[in-house]
Amino acid sequence: MSDPLDKATSKAPATLGEGCLSRYDPDDMSPDDGTEFPGAAELWEQLQQEQDEPKKPA
Repeated sequence: MSDPLDKATSKAPATLGEGCLSRYDPDDMSPDDGTEFPGAAELWEQLQQEQDEPKKPA
């Protein structure tokens, strides 16, 4: 183990394409990869409603 980067515990999936067309290879990804967030839309709406409410003076 002469390369200190071999000690890393995580590695990015393989990529397809080059430059600005580079993207992760879907066939190389597992269920542990990705950004699945099923509650994202509900959280976004909640945060938007809180932001739109007028602030009450303290």
